[in-house]
Amino acid sequence: MAKDFNNLPEGCIAIILSFISPRDVCRLSLVSSTFRSAAESDAVWERFLPSDLHTLLSQSSSSSFPSKKHLYLHLCHNPLLIDDGKMSLQLDKVYGKKCYMLSARTLFIVWGDTPRFWRWISHPEARFSEVAELVSVCWLEIRGWINTGMLSPETLYGAYLVFKPSPAGIYGFDYQSVEVSIGIAGGEASKRTVFLDAERGRRLRYQIVPRQAGIFNRARFLGSVETPSAQHNNNNNSSNSIDLKYPKERRDGWLEVELGDFFNNGEDDKEVEMGVYEIKSGDWKGGLFLQGIEIRPKTVPH
Repeated sequence: MAKDFNNLPEGCIAIILSFISPRDVCRLSLVSSTFRSAAESDAVWERFLPSDLHTLLSQSSSSSFPSKKHLYLHLCHNPLLIDDGKMSLQLDKVYGKKCYMLSARTLFIVWGDTPRFWRWISHPEARFSEVAELVSVCWLEIRGWINTGMLSPETLYGAYLVFKPSPAGIYGFDYQSVEVSIGIAGGEASKRTVFLDAERGRRLRYQIVPRQAGIFNRARFLGSVETPSAQHNNNNNSSNSIDLKYPKERRDGWLEVELGDFFNNGEDDKEVEMGVYEIKSGDWKGGLFLQGIEIRPKTVPH
């Protein structure tokens, strides 16, 4: 069968390859020199690039690329700044799905323009020219929106708050939960609570008990808080619960916590609204840099 395929014209093989995933194209390029040559074709990689990419590229200062494959791989590893640098686009490497990050500047932040509560600064590790520094607030409210027409169809997307503690340290979130929500604007939203204190989540994941706690106190600690091992015995989804409720470190060194997910069927253009709220306790909180909200494919077919 492989021999029969090798006898096909390279253009025919390229057309066949364009109907499978980028990952499978790379695998099949190892079959033979004919497949390898077809797998490098612009006709193949053009199919994996967003149909509106030309418009998106016109909004950025991106350079030219020697081939469509080079452009595809570049977009997988390097965020493309669009919308005057206030938003970024990336592609999922395996299936080419669109991933967006909304910068803090595109979000609605209560008291966001009041320096006493929020400051706008540059950060050497951020992809955007500025981030929002939470100085101190007793009313935390952050909201963002994205149109489903910008996203890949037939895809389950997750939304993630991207932030990191300031050098002085985050405060006011130690034991205070934060409400997050996601849903179609004007409709009913899915809500749940998360924590922005990454250290607390790390302790739960690795069952870290304070060193100074004696045997009696340690027993009280383990008895009053259900540890991951105990949760695992009772519920196989315990680690997922911790991962959903507490921040995790990203490859770029920032932290993220999931706000929720939604399925984009691609049929109608709808506005998805995402929110982060802590408006009930009245306690003061601060000490973090907000880079934005990322919307990316949560699961992909295997």
